Amino acid sequence: MSTTATVEYRTLGKAGLRVSVPILGAMSYGTPKWAPWVLEEEASLEIMKAAWDLGINTIDTANIYSNGESERLISKFLKKYNIPRHQIIIATKCYSLVANDPSIQAFAVPGIEDLPEYVNQSGLSRAAIFNAVDASLARLDTPYIDLFQIHRFDRVVTPEETMKALHDLVQSGKVRYI
Repeated sequence: MSTTATVEYRTLGKAGLRVSVPILGAMSYGTPKWAPWVLEEEASLEIMKAAWDLGINTIDTANIYSNGESERLISKFLKKYNIPRHQIIIATKCYSLVANDPSIQAFAVPGIEDLPEYVNQSGLSRAAIFNAVDASLARLDTPYIDLFQIHRFDRVVTPEETMKALHDLVQSGKVRYI
């Protein structure tokens, strides 16, 4: 990253976390097996590096993007360019199911969440959130997530259960901001 910022940094809401403006969105980074408009690894890494060189230090992704491949590419970016972990803000999300097969868009497969390998792997229950965070941490190969977001509302789980799980993740140090 340049020593002269070419982007602006703003405090996120009322939290103390400062993020770059703009934030680099990583939905289109991963594998075209998931969706035809998704960029492959080399192109994705080049864009992340160009953004970093401009001063963009915040990347937004989600567990579902390319079934986790977007998160894996962020990890590869950090390693390839020796980016110090404390200098970058990683934001990721949970709710949706991450399929084991990169070509499956799980949200389009009715009943997939009832298959044994996918039980408690989606939604906003305590179990699903904890499973999602652990899986994201593994894919990102990092000890913490800077900003963890809910991708959509869960009509089954109470907001209290979801918020308690999120609070506990912050307390554990796996997540810094929600």
